Amino acid sequence: MMTTDPSAPGPLTAPPVRFDTKIAVLLRADLEPWQRLNVTAFLVSGLGTDLPEVIGEPYEDADAVAYLPMFRQPVLVFEATKETLTTAHARVLSRALPRAVFTADLFATGNDRDNRAAVQAVPTAALDLVGLAVYGPRNAVDKVVKGARMHP
Repeated sequence: MMTTDPSAPGPLTAPPVRFDTKIAVLLRADLEPWQRLNVTAFLVSGLGTDLPEVIGEPYEDADAVAYLPMFRQPVLVFEATKETLTTAHARVLSRALPRAVFTADLFATGNDRDNRAAVQAVPTAALDLVGLAVYGPRNAVDKVVKGARMHP
């Protein structure tokens, strides 16, 4: 029989994990609550599908019921004015960081095909951004979201 040291750190008492990367979502401050939730969900789904390193291991409860894996690190959600969001978008492009966008036009569509067409129809500088997700080195992401504040 294997014994464990009761003083050894367990999963809930282990020292905190520090990440050298950051996942951030930036939302336009004038969105309705339902829009904030919807935009956040769509944006982070983009990061998870293209960046396998952000996904952790599958979950399982004490009864061995399996659950899907989720991000391996926290997602920080910020809010900002339209102008700050536009500036953040320019910064994320100049740093070539992985990103996802959500434009105001997407509230009028109901599927992925129409969403992609709505974004493709507008030049980069004219996108009516309501949300942006970004992943990358902590300091680079911090520079992208500079001027925004943590979502209340």
